[in-house]
Amino acid sequence: MNIRLPTVVLLAVLVAGCAQLAYYGQAANGEFTLLDRARPIDDLLADPGIAADIKVKLQRTRQMRRFAVSDLGLPDNRSYTEYADLKRPFALWNVVAAPALSLVPKQWCFPIAGCVNYRGYFSQGAAQKFAADLRQQGYDVQVSGVPAYSTLGWFNDPLLSTFIRYPDGELARLIFHELAHQTVYAKDDTQFNESFATAVEQAGVERWLQAVGNQKIRDAYVQFEGRKEEFVALLMQYRQRLASNYASDLSDTQKLQQKAAIFLALQADYQVLKTKWGGYTGYDRWFAEPLSNAHLALVATYYELVPGFKALLAQQHTFPKFYAAVARLAALSKDERHRQLEELAKNRPV
Repeated sequence: MNIRLPTVVLLAVLVAGCAQLAYYGQAANGEFTLLDRARPIDDLLADPGIAADIKVKLQRTRQMRRFAVSDLGLPDNRSYTEYADLKRPFALWNVVAAPALSLVPKQWCFPIAGCVNYRGYFSQGAAQKFAADLRQQGYDVQVSGVPAYSTLGWFNDPLLSTFIRYPDGELARLIFHELAHQTVYAKDDTQFNESFATAVEQAGVERWLQAVGNQKIRDAYVQFEGRKEEFVALLMQYRQRLASNYASDLSDTQKLQQKAAIFLALQADYQVLKTKWGGYTGYDRWFAEPLSNAHLALVATYYELVPGFKALLAQQHTFPKFYAAVARLAALSKDERHRQLEELAKNRPV
């Protein structure tokens, strides 16, 4: 998902110039406001003013949280033991940017978290304003809502109204993913961090579904995962088509023309997928803005290294040993850790 800077660090770097000061200021204020709204789950369950469906979800998240510790070896702390109603559709909004003829995303660098391929805002308006500035500079830009994020264990991340009503399988997936970010983190390597968390979520939900023993929940999650896999495969296919276009010997004008045609074809193929899914609209939000390189710049971030992480988990047998092995990889250079994960994926038993 998304990584947020610890507020203590944000406050420490407010001397970094007007533009940076404004950015860190909104981040610090947003984090403080979110944490101030968080209330312990036990208090909410005893509160007659809390909706019954929210109470059911809060009770289920407690079971998921216990499973994360007992069966997945994830951190046993106060994260996801409180709940905050943000009264907005997303926790924050991410801005992703890429050049007009490239899929390499622009990076922003911060203390501790290092360099990441997006910039997050607690205000949608502020995100859109920053996006407009980037577009004026010639970048392709996407602004997307983010339901959850991790402070890497610096704070006790609460459950949020932005995702609490997710179906149970998706809710468990999200919690496992965000807790994984608190386990191992490699500075300046978004792809490593997100692929690791994705591998943990996938293996974790598989085990959690077996433990729950509820066929309805299993079926719903299998359907969700199937659609997601097909959608990601579609995006990866078109990402490759764009990459080939940009690497070709065509003139820039011709490449831009091909780019427009590729995005039109992507939209058409997505409509075919929706028909196959019976009209399911879960990914329509992805097409809310005109398609651009920024939409596809980070697709590989969450998935390309996952096979290597899964092979490493199978090799290590237990989650604690797996996390220790991942930590050793995180201590290597970026190129070397990626090389080892790619080698693991190649040698993974079918």
